[in-house]
Amino acid sequence: MSAIVGAATALGGAAASASSQVAWFIPMLVGAIAFFQYEMMDPESRVADTESDELLKEYDFIVVGSGSAGAVLANRLTEMENWNVLLLEAGGDETEISDVPLLAAYLQLSKLDWKYKSEPQGTACLAMEGGRCNWPRGKVLGGSSVLNYMLYLRGNHKDYDMWETLGNPGWGSKEALYYFKKSEDNRNPYLTETPYHSTGGYLTVGEAPYHTPLAAAFVQAGVEMGYDNRDINGEKQTGFMIAQGTIRRGSRCSTAKAFIRPARLRKNLDVSMNAFVTKILIDPVSKIAFGVEFIKDKQVHRIRATKEVIISTGSVNSPQLLMLSGVGPKAELIKHGIPVIQDLPGVGENLQDHIALGGLTFMINQPVAIVESRLHTVSSLMQYAVFGEGPLTIMGGVEGLAFVNTKYANASNDFPDIEFHFISGSTNSDGGNQLKKAHGLTDKFYQAVFGPINNLDTWSILPMLLRPKSKGSIKLRSKNPYDYPYIYPNYFKDEQDLHTLREGVKIAIALSRTKAMQRFGSKLSPHVFPACAHVQQYTDQHFECMMRQYSATVYHPVGTCKMGPYWDKTAVVDPQLMVYGVRGLRVVDASIMPDLVSGNTNAPVMMIGEKASDMIKEFWLRNSKKR
Repeated sequence: MSAIVGAATALGGAAASASSQVAWFIPMLVGAIAFFQYEMMDPESRVADTESDELLKEYDFIVVGSGSAGAVLANRLTEMENWNVLLLEAGGDETEISDVPLLAAYLQLSKLDWKYKSEPQGTACLAMEGGRCNWPRGKVLGGSSVLNYMLYLRGNHKDYDMWETLGNPGWGSKEALYYFKKSEDNRNPYLTETPYHSTGGYLTVGEAPYHTPLAAAFVQAGVEMGYDNRDINGEKQTGFMIAQGTIRRGSRCSTAKAFIRPARLRKNLDVSMNAFVTKILIDPVSKIAFGVEFIKDKQVHRIRATKEVIISTGSVNSPQLLMLSGVGPKAELIKHGIPVIQDLPGVGENLQDHIALGGLTFMINQPVAIVESRLHTVSSLMQYAVFGEGPLTIMGGVEGLAFVNTKYANASNDFPDIEFHFISGSTNSDGGNQLKKAHGLTDKFYQAVFGPINNLDTWSILPMLLRPKSKGSIKLRSKNPYDYPYIYPNYFKDEQDLHTLREGVKIAIALSRTKAMQRFGSKLSPHVFPACAHVQQYTDQHFECMMRQYSATVYHPVGTCKMGPYWDKTAVVDPQLMVYGVRGLRVVDASIMPDLVSGNTNAPVMMIGEKASDMIKEFWLRNSKKR
């Protein structure tokens, strides 16, 4: 019984505030999962937390953060048996519920989430409480790969070739493909026969075992509109596809499950959870990073790194940690009374994120959508817990993916500017229990737009702008490491972003009118966003009003510790991911991306972790031979 209570409590009360159906369903689900759990010697058995008194005084490498890159680093670096590695994670372990693909939204605002919010900007996120977008980030072993919707997308090959042309040799599409394939264990035989996929890697990639009839209709609608049904992670990107994701036996395959758990018995890996890193220790004279300071069990610990400290805490935490450690824009550090060790103006700048229109909802006339109350049955519970099958395996409700071209893109260039996330439901599909809170919507907005259609059959598309021109920043709130930084995303600061996304919305509406979607009587929900009621519907102005109201981040912040050549004064790390001006310190996560990739960021960050691991091995093996 304790397993049931513990895992349900781990959701931070999310289940407790849900409807009575949710209140019984989630504890029962947790209990069923716990009952059918794997044996301890299974490769996916959980990682043991290294207690404070068991930690060594020094390690060869200290990796700060266990997310989509940090988990890869911990695995790959401990392949070298004579190197010992300490992996520090501010959160705890995954829960049983975090494994359930359909319940992804329930993890947001739980104790697995840092619960960040953007600062109000007055021109976006206007339907959200306080005009602030929720910015979920994983505070758990596996990082944001535990909170995300598990979608496996690599971006466009041009993204990486552009990184290389910016002065980052070795980061082109050919090298990126090598490292994507190194991780991958793709379970689709059709794809593994192509040169773009592989089997045998640590990361399981595949389709959800269950699909609603709407998933096939979405792909058929794309073909009807002239797009190809293709592998969007293959030779070309433009087209439609049933979603592939990081899913294993019907459950989430986080980076903790994929990379850390298989390495958990290695003698040279220590994993310390609930360890909050407050500072990188850097000698101010020699400018060599020699260790970290962190808090665990209410005690301050300082541990040395004899080779490197590697920051892998993501696009919010990595620039914050660098600045707290004296590395960043001189004026910002002086403002907060932090001694300046290395003046790097680019730390915290160049913030980019994918923005989308949320709530683009279409009504249908058949009971085929994901309606949460309909799934709260013993049958669906047992399908998942025993067989890893059934509707609970759908990845956060997303069943289809597409890349399309607006009038601003050159359709012959295979560099689409909009991505569709096709969802067999919408914000109304859980009756207002969790999605409303996860997106931070106000009661007034939700009741006006979704209240009248609560628990009805719908589908939706999240049209996402792939390459936003708008850029934001991360700033310190204070020098207290527990004070969350300011997040300024600056959504739609460049009006071209608004125009391009607007055209993507028009394509989504056109898709609803195809024969494939009309088989379900698809029609746009009649409930207009209140703030947009005075603007004529279906006009450019109306769509732009909607985007400013329900501005949906797709949780892909990047760029705040930008990779670039030495002549780029805004670069924070070099192409080897070493921090400029500080020896023994690297950053390995989404923050090093010079530009946002044209797709979801989880797979690219794992690729970055794979490539960084090889670069680190090569560097230290080469240097050891010189001695």
